[in-house]
Amino acid sequence: MSIALLPAQFSDLEPFASTWCLASEGERYQQRLASTMQQMQGFYDAMMPRMDEAITYCDTFAYDDLPDDVARLLHLVYSLVMVSFPIEAWKQPNIPDSGAAYLDLLVEPGP
Repeated sequence: MSIALLPAQFSDLEPFASTWCLASEGERYQQRLASTMQQMQGFYDAMMPRMDEAITYCDTFAYDDLPDDVARLLHLVYSLVMVSFPIEAWKQPNIPDSGAAYLDLLVEPGP
């Protein structure tokens, strides 16, 4: 029996938690690059219908004092944002026609 990473009402998203509950933008970006379109599509298809509910749930807590399971749910939301462009627009994990360009985030948003 595994320990739940997400709030109970989001247990249907548990299969994605160990892969996509990533605290930093850099980790999420690297996971996107390491994932196949099929893997990202599965995550997108499961998470997108729950997005509004997840954000509403997270908003019931103070941002600077999130319980661990809620913080992981928020990280899942951030990961959905990370995969949305490859799924909806580019149809590939990489940014098209970007060559060797790279943007490095200097400050992470967070509490």
